[in-house]
Parts: sequence; structure tokens; C-alpha cells
Amino acid sequence: MSKVPSITLNNGTAMPQLGFGVWQVPDDEAFSAVGHALDAGYRSIDTAAIYGNEEGTGKALAASGIARDDLFVTTKLWNGKDETWTPDSVLREFDSSLTKLGLEYVDLYLIHWPRAVRDDYLSIWRTFEAIAKSGRAKAIGVSNFQPAHLRRLLDETSVVPAVNQIELHPNFAQPELRAFHAEHGIATEAWSPLGQGKGLLEDPTLAKLAEKHGKTAAQIVLRWHLQTGNVVIPKSVTPSRIAANIDVFDFALDDSDLAAVAGLNNGTRLGPDPDTFDI
Repeated sequence: MSKVPSITLNNGTAMPQLGFGVWQVPDDEAFSAVGHALDAGYRSIDTAAIYGNEEGTGKALAASGIARDDLFVTTKLWNGKDETWTPDSVLREFDSSLTKLGLEYVDLYLIHWPRAVRDDYLSIWRTFEAIAKSGRAKAIGVSNFQPAHLRRLLDETSVVPAVNQIELHPNFAQPELRAFHAEHGIATEAWSPLGQGKGLLEDPTLAKLAEKHGKTAAQIVLRWHLQTGNVVIPKSVTPSRIAANIDVFDFALDDSDLAAVAGLNNGTRLGPDPDTFDI
């Protein structure tokens, strides 16, 4: 049985607070990586159409023997093609993802980017609402949406996103966006939670906390995410790291530890700016 606690999304769906991400994992490696993750106790798997590994991910889920009700599967619409997104085209992409995953439904379906310069996320979202109503996505949400994008959804559509998956790590903690989520019942999910291996885990503050708790710097950061209330989806293809990333439920950070990690926030964004990024 998985030791990962769940949070309850705004529509009542239970979502594990720690999952396994497969960004940049080639399809022919996804079977093995997801298999190792499931063996280690992960039950939430996060993929996306653009990752190109939905088939390998789906094969690993099928081979695991784990009951579908015990899994939580997220995928995302890659809304970056040079086309006008109609309900039919959104549904076609969703059906393609389900086919590749070998599933009858997903637990969470996300719009990958707002593409604000094209101004089509409202119409896409209305089709997402229909997908949710059909039961083929247990919950729907967004990724990389800023407060202005979310506000339009709240004002002009009928379903509040269950999740906003955003870049979030100690160097880019996004407190204002997280506060907006909390105010409106939207769960915060962190992508690149460990800072993409670009120096965060070598920070002396994290090294001191790791020594204090007998853990790695990565485990300290993941524990900070969990205690901050974020859903987190670390990614690795190395079995030992996959196992270590879920081994974060036998210790807790105290208030001074949490403050020390929070003090690393310097506004360093590693990925694209959602306000200007056009995919």
C-alpha cells in the first residue's frame, strides 16, 4: 500500500500529494521508469501528450497489476499546434491520449499552457468541462496559468480548475500565485520541484538541513513542498533516486527549517514566462 497521503480536490476527487513525473523521459524508457516508480510505492503518474511517452507509461500501468482505482493518472493537452482549437479537435487529442495510455479515463486532464497571446483557452476549457461531465476525466485543471488567466476562467466559465500545475521550487516559490489558488480552492502542483539540477540542491542551506535530518538535499526540498501544501511530481529515471524521492514521510521540518528553505526564494524562473510564451 502506498504511504503517500492524498489531498481532496475541489470536486471531491482524492489526489496523492506526491507523484512521479515523466517529463523528458523517452517513450522506450518510460516503461521501466514508471515500473520502478510503481514498485517504489508511487500511485500518481504525470505525463503529457507533448512528452511523447504516453504509450510507454500506459504499458507500465497495465503491466503493474495495480487496480485502476488505486492509480491516479494525469495527462495534458498540448495546445500548441498552429490551429484553431475547436471542441472536435480538443476531443480528438483527448481520445488520442486515452488510446496511447490504454485507459478509459484519466484522473486529471490539464491545459498545458494558457497561450494568452492566442486567447483560446476559454473555448478549450469549455470543452474540458464537457469531458469532465462525461466522466472520462475525473478532474480537470490547468498548467502554467497566471492569476489573470485563472480569473477569466472563474468569471466566464462554470467549473473552477481543480489544479494549476506550475513551476515551483525554493528559488521560485510563487507565494502570490499560491495564495490565489488557496483563496479559490485550486490545488497547487509543482513541476521542476527540485530546480532541474541547476544548482539548487548544492545550496549550503539545504546541505545543513540535510545533515541535520540525515536526508539528502532533494528530500529536504520535497519535504518542504509537502509541508507547504503543494502537490509535487519529482522525476528521475534512476531507480535509487526514484526510491529516495518517495522516502520523505519519516521526518518533518520544523518552523525554522521551513523558514530557511523559504528564504531561498529569489524569483529565479527556469522555464518560460506564461504571459508571453506561445507554443
